[in-house]
Amino acid sequence: MFRATTPELPVPTAADLALHDLPRTIAAHDAHMAQVPGMSLIETGGTAGAGPLALPVRVAAWNLERCLFPEPAARHVADCDVVLVSEMDHGMARSSQRNTTSDMAASLGMGYAYAVEFLELGLGSPVELEFCTDDHNTRGYHGNGLMAKTALEAPFALRLWGRRQWFEDAEQPRLGERIAIGAQVQTEAGPVLMVSTHLESACGPDHRATQVAGLLAQIDAEFPGLPCLIGGDLNTGNHNNGDWRAEGLFDHARRAGFTAHGGPEEQTTTRPSLITRWPDRAMKLDWFLSRGLRMGETVIRPSLDADGRPLSDHDALVTEILGFE
Repeated sequence: MFRATTPELPVPTAADLALHDLPRTIAAHDAHMAQVPGMSLIETGGTAGAGPLALPVRVAAWNLERCLFPEPAARHVADCDVVLVSEMDHGMARSSQRNTTSDMAASLGMGYAYAVEFLELGLGSPVELEFCTDDHNTRGYHGNGLMAKTALEAPFALRLWGRRQWFEDAEQPRLGERIAIGAQVQTEAGPVLMVSTHLESACGPDHRATQVAGLLAQIDAEFPGLPCLIGGDLNTGNHNNGDWRAEGLFDHARRAGFTAHGGPEEQTTTRPSLITRWPDRAMKLDWFLSRGLRMGETVIRPSLDADGRPLSDHDALVTEILGFE
């Protein structure tokens, strides 16, 4: 777990990006990543209001698939008090080199915290190359964030268990591993731990179950007794014929006292988008996990702007915290 914050993540140096001659091993990967400052810092900024959030607190969890359109995305969740986001670019050519989390938070009038999941060594997938405005990335960061209308207290981030498999990927080579980022948010009922996470897609259920078990163990160790809401793309059903019900991560969550909220059981959370490689995919990937909270209805909000343009290949998941248990 890391907690150091900065108002602006550093630009990777040539030495940070000099990875092509490294052995493709976990040890070599981790030794190099430890020397890249941006991989262990949390960028914080934006402008949040003062005082606790009034109940009910509306929360969105949304995989924004690079976040090509920060301002329309902000309008889509403008009625929310807290927004948990994943797949957010920062200095990537495919998203016009923008700091998408900062720009989205500015439109919402929220404060934000952002941590790097991957340092991208290329420009992205073949379909994303069509959206590139340059032949290079100014930073190459891709990660998770959270935003709120009130202060994000004591932000933290941690890397989830994994095999560093993207380090070996020929199409999209990356430095890093899946991540969770969180902070405490004050409500009228008391503080809530809000966590934005993104589990591995290129694996089976056992991998994701291990990631969730590790995340929950860290939460129990660091924040005992604190009501908690985790939200994000849990990639349930990937490499398992789309069968989200067979994911062992839900068993880990139940044993730890968490309840899953995914909206209508048969409603999927994916859709065709401008850059998705799987336009025909229909899967239920996105969830909230809550503990110590009384929750309202969870809905799946279609991620289309006013003109019908898709903002992501994931729909937004929106729920409400009604109070504490």
